[in-house]
Amino acid sequence: MVEVTGGLLLVISLIMFLYSIRHFIFGMNRLFSRQKAGFEGVQEAPWPALTVFIAAHNEEAVVGHCIESLLKTNYPHDRLCIIPVNDRSTDGTRIVCDDWAARYPHLVKPFHRRDGRAGKPAALMDAVRQAPESEVYVIFDADYLPAPGLLKQIVAPLFDPQIGVTMGRVVPQNTGRNLLTRLLDMERSAGYQGDQQARQNTGLMPQFGGTVGAIKVHALEAVGGFREDVLAEDTDLTFRMLEKGWRVQYVNTAECYEEVPETWEVRVRQLQRWAKGHNQVMFRYLFSSLYNRHLNIMQKMDALMLLGCYAIAPLTLVGWGIVLFTWYIQPVWILQLSITAMTLVMFGGFGNLAAFYQMAVAVRLDGHGRRLRLLPLSLAGYLVSAVTISRGGVNLILDKLLEREVRWDKTVRFRHYNKERE
Repeated sequence: MVEVTGGLLLVISLIMFLYSIRHFIFGMNRLFSRQKAGFEGVQEAPWPALTVFIAAHNEEAVVGHCIESLLKTNYPHDRLCIIPVNDRSTDGTRIVCDDWAARYPHLVKPFHRRDGRAGKPAALMDAVRQAPESEVYVIFDADYLPAPGLLKQIVAPLFDPQIGVTMGRVVPQNTGRNLLTRLLDMERSAGYQGDQQARQNTGLMPQFGGTVGAIKVHALEAVGGFREDVLAEDTDLTFRMLEKGWRVQYVNTAECYEEVPETWEVRVRQLQRWAKGHNQVMFRYLFSSLYNRHLNIMQKMDALMLLGCYAIAPLTLVGWGIVLFTWYIQPVWILQLSITAMTLVMFGGFGNLAAFYQMAVAVRLDGHGRRLRLLPLSLAGYLVSAVTISRGGVNLILDKLLEREVRWDKTVRFRHYNKERE
């Protein structure tokens, strides 16, 4: 038993150590290397026919703001169509969408979905089937507030024939609401300003995030569209694009504002859905990524680490449990080994997904030095995330064993569209 637990702890520590090296490299890259840019500065070009989809299920509180922001775009209106995808909503989402369509009938064309499979990917696929002929699709969640120049920024890199999909940067809009929103702001900064841009700089694998992104229509058709049986359709699409040889381009300057959860309850449900969806994709593409002929060895390693990022939290908890177990067994060598190894476990565990030092790097790059005073408090967010992600992984396994249908949990919104308009 001692040999088994010691060996398991060494394996966990090695995995954590590899993630730590990865995050340090990314942090150093962002601090001391030049940010790679693509075509996002282009203002005049033969812009492709573009359809923008706004995913909306019971989003009356926010969808109007998203439509209003898109109508201010500097993208040529004669090449643009905006489709709010009203997915089986039971609130006033349809009224809000139809109100904007009545005022801008040449631009806003709502798609009202009354039945069908639940979930964003299923709704998007139904909307795509009836969309006007386009060369590029852009997707936003209903709570996003795109700036006037954002569409050009995320569409321009698609002039590169190798790029199939682009991803902009997500920035919280309601940062000042409470401690949770401030912590999530630092987490988002680490994930985009740090992780995504570092992957772009180093020629690795930026990830499509399912919103604030542009997709070539023929690339989407080549991979079979969005899969309706996954929760993380964005990560799934990323890996299917890579299998076909398409690249993902991250555009750090294309900032789009979103609403982050304002209560821990909503945050926990959101994170649990992400964990289940991402781990679904991990099980599906873990081995096939190793044999992807379009990726070099470093890109394959990055693919594996990207797929495994939501497995780190349960591994960390398992590592802590092993240390407690070996503490009571008390052989001197295994105890010493546990203390040394668990140091790596904790270090690597805190280094994953909004790592403390990546938060510091991102906040420094964003010029928000005062926010670093909140860094010690992010420990609370990490502990909640570790338990929630682990719970999501367990629920995914139970779903498989019990043959339960995967359920899409909508994120609650906190803005109030009608009140603000009044």
